[in-house]
Amino acid sequence: MNKEYLNVITVDDDKGNIIFFKNIFRDLKIGVKLQCFSDGDDLMKYLSSNGAIIPEVIFIKYDISGKSCMECLREIKINHGFSNIIIAVYAGQISENETEEIFVNGGNIFMRKPETYDGLKKSLTEIITVNWQYHSSGLNKDNFIMKV
Repeated sequence: MNKEYLNVITVDDDKGNIIFFKNIFRDLKIGVKLQCFSDGDDLMKYLSSNGAIIPEVIFIKYDISGKSCMECLREIKINHGFSNIIIAVYAGQISENETEEIFVNGGNIFMRKPETYDGLKKSLTEIITVNWQYHSSGLNKDNFIMKV
């Protein structure tokens, strides 16, 4: 597979976080085309619309407004057209049971959101780099999970 960039979606109702994601992805050496949504309802409406560009990676805040993160995960998981999407869920503090629930419901990555911009940049860079390797080499993503 010869790919020049990753299509990435970020779902977060905090505009400051969206700005951080945009700045971090813009500065990466890997090409990223980013779309942003403020809630789970808008994400799912977009993904189910005609002409939607199906992303390789979705970053979704755990406690997102509208349709919950878990509802989005379950809907994405049962749709075979979305089987190649890697889903990264992020949150400040959640329990181990909640983290396990993310993986059970179809999440591939859980990222504890760092408190600093540099920490966020490091985590996002690592996640995007690993995903770039998977998408550019054609590796099997069926069993891909990661905790950052």
